[in-house]
Amino acid sequence: MTRDRKIALVTGGSRGLGRSTALALARGGTDAVVTYRRQDDAARQVVREVEELGGRAVALALDTAEVSTFPAFAEALSAALARTWSRDRFDILVNNAGIGLHAPFAATSEADFDQLMSVHLKGVFFLTQALLPMMEDGGRIVNLSSGLTRFSLPGYAAYAMMKGGIEVLTRYLAKELGSRGIAVNTFAPGAIETDFGGGAVRDNAGLNKMIAGQTALGRVGLPDDIGPAIASLLSQDNRWINGQRIEASGGMFL
Repeated sequence: MTRDRKIALVTGGSRGLGRSTALALARGGTDAVVTYRRQDDAARQVVREVEELGGRAVALALDTAEVSTFPAFAEALSAALARTWSRDRFDILVNNAGIGLHAPFAATSEADFDQLMSVHLKGVFFLTQALLPMMEDGGRIVNLSSGLTRFSLPGYAAYAMMKGGIEVLTRYLAKELGSRGIAVNTFAPGAIETDFGGGAVRDNAGLNKMIAGQTALGRVGLPDDIGPAIASLLSQDNRWINGQRIEASGGMFL
């Protein structure tokens, strides 16, 4: 395999925004490692779709809430890189995997809080740390945040708090990894029609209508509004963008 095709690791790549991102990157000539927690069939389907686009891909199991499993995941990734690409490093990390929670501040339990923190904050921090030795110098990292760090909606305090932490982490990573030529940015989607958080934005007609009415472009976002935008951010055309928060919300709450 030639080295002209880059390799991107997309966590939570079996569905939703992760799937859209992996396929958009593949259309631009970037191969993929997609991770999944339970949906192995969906992850294998993404692999097949990448291959149909002329690329190579593998699917690996990963629970981003379980930090203790990260060394074993790094070993599995190393084996996959060697087996599929005859390489020992990859180029792009997209920290996309996540879970949703909608609960009033007063009703948010410690268990809910801890689960969100494990997936969205602690997991991203230590997974990135574990994989840094396997990243190429000059590589790229994109951390997924949310429009909810800019505007506030009741019921999302804990979730948005974690994403706010990710935005701070992004700036620190950009500063500390600059010596390796690694650019790090935050990408913050607005409300998107996926099964995230039980599919409320997609399936609740009243909520969907409300969000569309508060969005300048007059509709709720779709996964394919996001994946190609992330792929564009990761292109060489945007190599000088670093340490930034980029929102793709169609103009929510302007």
